[in-house]
Amino acid sequence: MSPTPDRTSLPPARLAPEPELARAALAAPLLARAVRLARWAGPATRVGAGGELVDEQLPLAAELLGFTADDEDGPAYASEAWRVAVDTGLVEVTDGDEESDGTVTAGEDLALITSGGPADILAIWQGALDTVLADASVPDLDDLVDALGEGGEIDLSALGWDPEAEAEFLDGVLGNLYLLTVSEDGPGDEPVPLPALAASMIVPDDMGEPTDDILEQVSDAMMRLDDQFRLLEPVGLVEFRPVDEELMAEAGDEVAEIPDDEDISRYGMVRLTPLGLYGIRARMLEAGVDAPAVGDLADKGADVLLDATADFPQVSAQAETELWLAGREPVAAARELLAAARGADPAGPLRRLRCQQALSLTGTAAEPALREVLDDAELGGLARVWLTEHGFADVPAPDPAMVFWLTIDTVAAQLAAEGNSDELQGLVEGLASQSSGFFDAAWRVDHPATADVLEAMGRLHPDKRVAKEARKAAFKARSRV
Repeated sequence: MSPTPDRTSLPPARLAPEPELARAALAAPLLARAVRLARWAGPATRVGAGGELVDEQLPLAAELLGFTADDEDGPAYASEAWRVAVDTGLVEVTDGDEESDGTVTAGEDLALITSGGPADILAIWQGALDTVLADASVPDLDDLVDALGEGGEIDLSALGWDPEAEAEFLDGVLGNLYLLTVSEDGPGDEPVPLPALAASMIVPDDMGEPTDDILEQVSDAMMRLDDQFRLLEPVGLVEFRPVDEELMAEAGDEVAEIPDDEDISRYGMVRLTPLGLYGIRARMLEAGVDAPAVGDLADKGADVLLDATADFPQVSAQAETELWLAGREPVAAARELLAAARGADPAGPLRRLRCQQALSLTGTAAEPALREVLDDAELGGLARVWLTEHGFADVPAPDPAMVFWLTIDTVAAQLAAEGNSDELQGLVEGLASQSSGFFDAAWRVDHPATADVLEAMGRLHPDKRVAKEARKAAFKARSRV
């Protein structure tokens, strides 16, 4: 899988436990067939020059897999399962030649199916996935036959087929499906309409109404994906509802937009399975893409936790933090978080916001650590907030300087986390209305983000007079530095 430049950092994936994924891998129809054929193979098994089962043995292999003699697809399924068995090391073959057939022995990895751990099973499954993805990028067999030249060579130019481009297209589609699955505002576990997935690869982001040419490209891509996802479903990568056959017959060669009242599911629906999410992430990591998973930071320090989760969606940040806290004693964890939250660098405010959110999950047992920083200029304000919210008595009142410092720090954190959001605008309006002298005091706050915060308040406040006051205060803050 090729790394995509604009997708080098992704939201963290929430992966199922490895034992659960391994069970799903063994239950995937294609791998199960490959294992069954590998156990069946022996001295009497005959293979050709490329390690494939000879034609005479395909009906027997198909019967073993439960296909009846009159099932025309049985030999093809058997051939595919045998290829997976060979590629994953479940069987070892010595290729045949023109004079004699090749031989077959059990592969070293076959024993891992019963004796190996979840990681062993998933590695075998990943090999099966690689085989199927390679097959999914190959043109239809009938097209290949039509493209055979006089010397038996395939004329790729006649097919209009670029192997590298086809593989990159499928990688891109699976990358988009992965991104939709892990994004907080995506469909999550819900299936994605095939037209939307095809359009994500074809339609430019800045295009308004798609042209007929673009619609035709989307239609062609949708049909390719229909074929490809049919191949990918048996390996357990996706759950797929194919394009309605009647719909394809109705459409013919015409290019048309989908009517608003049309049942979109007729055009195909697809979603990554938990196993598929694991598999695509593994391929991304191998390609050098930063594809984090919830739990990656459990053994890291608090500084790494706060810096990394600063860019996480809120739900993912909380899940990661809960796992991090689960392996630590509350007071020690709180101390480590507070120490990591310090700093006058530009990332400091958001780091302290994430610290405050993490501390909200520690419970009252963390009290001693919070009381230790009550006099700290950067942490004393959030410590008072935490102690008060948890119902503790004897919480000293903050002085005005600490109140204003915490206010600037909070707004700076919200700016870093959400930008100019409606929630932040509401916070700005509330702060400005608390006191007529707010801006006269705020510009004097000794915080590295004071001027930026006041400029943002001037930009966000709907009242022109108040906005002007904020901008003047920002100018004073910059002049003071």
